[in-house]
Amino acid sequence: MSHLTLVRHGQASFFADDYDRLSELGQRQAALLGEHWARRGLAFDEVYAGPRSRQRQTAEIVAEAYRRADLAWPEIVLLPELDEYDLGGLVEKLVPAVIARDRGFADLVEGYRRSEGEGEKVRTFQRMFEALLREWQAGSVAGEGVESWLAFRERVRRGLDRIRERPGGGRRVAAFTSGGFIGAAVQLALAAPDRVALEVNWRVRNGSLTEFVFTRERLTLDSFNAVPHLEDTGTWTYR
Repeated sequence: MSHLTLVRHGQASFFADDYDRLSELGQRQAALLGEHWARRGLAFDEVYAGPRSRQRQTAEIVAEAYRRADLAWPEIVLLPELDEYDLGGLVEKLVPAVIARDRGFADLVEGYRRSEGEGEKVRTFQRMFEALLREWQAGSVAGEGVESWLAFRERVRRGLDRIRERPGGGRRVAAFTSGGFIGAAVQLALAAPDRVALEVNWRVRNGSLTEFVFTRERLTLDSFNAVPHLEDTGTWTYR
């Protein structure tokens, strides 16, 4: 059996002009993971990262911790399938369509727009975004150029298959990705209903570890959302 660890990127810069970069806390979360693995002397055969800056930056910070400890770290391979769903496209192109057909959703959007303070903005955004993604997953709205839920789920499946189908047994693999990918991967491994992917997605902590054992024929969930490197609960974040 081989072992796959999906790592969610560290906290990104939510509400900043450029969301796709790690915050100071996100960088710390990644550094703590690298130091934790290095102390354990954990060796990986392959390391993959998605194309987003926050995904690659998390992997690179972990790699730096290995270099400081004089430990080997494989070259990071870019795997496009590890990308997140299109957050910007979903908000920009689907929100107007859902507002037009759902007064309750329009109220959620207005509540977000009127919110003040980071804590309130995060809460109101999350309520709006959960409702939006349920519509996206159900296929009740679509936007030109926006990846559908079915296409996203199949991309996740394809990415997992690309990792599993490489030659060799007893491999240890790390893949740096995002919460949506992890939620869909858990759903696929459990053969669970689609709604489970989103329910899992909302609970995935930044910098967390979700582990699978696998062969070419089988993918089995082994642990979910672990943060042994984040001993201070003040470093736990979800967005």
